[in-house]
Amino acid sequence: MKALLALEDGRTFQGYAFGTEGEVGGEVVFDTGMTGYQEILTDPSFRGQIVTMTYPLIGNYGLNSQDSESSRPQVEALIVREKSAIYSSWRGEETLEEYFKRHNLLGLERVDTRALTKHIRERGALRGVISTQDLDPASLVEKARQIPPMIGRDLVKEVTTSMPYVWQEQGKFSIAVIDCGVKFNILRELAKRNCRVVVYPATYSAKEIMKENPQGVLLSNGPGDPATLFYLVELVREIMGEIPVLGICIGHQIMAQAVGGKTFKLKFGHHGANHPVKDLRSGWVAVTTQNHGFVVDPTTLPSEIEITHLNLNDSTLEGMKHKRLPFFSVQFHPEAHPGPHDTAYLFDEFIKMVEDNLG
Repeated sequence: MKALLALEDGRTFQGYAFGTEGEVGGEVVFDTGMTGYQEILTDPSFRGQIVTMTYPLIGNYGLNSQDSESSRPQVEALIVREKSAIYSSWRGEETLEEYFKRHNLLGLERVDTRALTKHIRERGALRGVISTQDLDPASLVEKARQIPPMIGRDLVKEVTTSMPYVWQEQGKFSIAVIDCGVKFNILRELAKRNCRVVVYPATYSAKEIMKENPQGVLLSNGPGDPATLFYLVELVREIMGEIPVLGICIGHQIMAQAVGGKTFKLKFGHHGANHPVKDLRSGWVAVTTQNHGFVVDPTTLPSEIEITHLNLNDSTLEGMKHKRLPFFSVQFHPEAHPGPHDTAYLFDEFIKMVEDNLG
């Protein structure tokens, strides 16, 4: 079925729908990962966004029941150049088309994704609408302009768990994970390191979390504008210095605000599995997975914060730590390790920090 993508600046792209029919809107971004489309589809950090894959063939190794990063798809829609009708992998269980139909998810294929990506790079991330029902460009462009902008949106409350739950019951260390849109692999990495892992709603107070006596706190990744998350900033201010804290992605941005830093929106964000990041402490460069539209302004950080990681593409801040307190964070995703190990050592650093804090 024919479908149309319309962007808020008036640019339109024709294609063909797969999965389901209908109309969806969101901020249109591009992801440069060559693989990992199942993880992208289910990453809560993509809530409110339509994702364009720059790699031209998507779906060739299928989807399975093990690789999802949350319990359901999180993207608003997916745009691809070509959808593979078959898959070839011993781990594959269904095709991309079957997955989209099962989840009532809208996809768009046979789009000039190269032209769309270049347009986003030039103009920045844009609000857009995909429709199989309304193929009038002027009408769809106006609908795109009515979508709330990402700046000022709190999407964490849409993806966080409604109640606490235990991911792993037994473990040497007790870790509380604040669910801002946590990816399952973050929980798996903690579990592999002999941790009791309990996940809490982002709306819980510091008092509610600390009464369970966790030995460390991890603030997860998540979607939306970090500047709206004042309740999480206050939570961090109340617990920092008490027990070790690690932040990942939006968790990093929350921690930066807790010490007085500010965030700003990137032109088109960092989305992909091939972003080089330098650890300034060791000089080691890792290829990282990233998914964020906002970053911390390093010039707003106080003197007690040390910058530990930098993005080698655009020199944006990728990591920081407190000079006195057990408190550090990274903008990228150490749990994704596309290399396949890369920055997983940061979880080891966190566990050592927890162990040292216990004396």
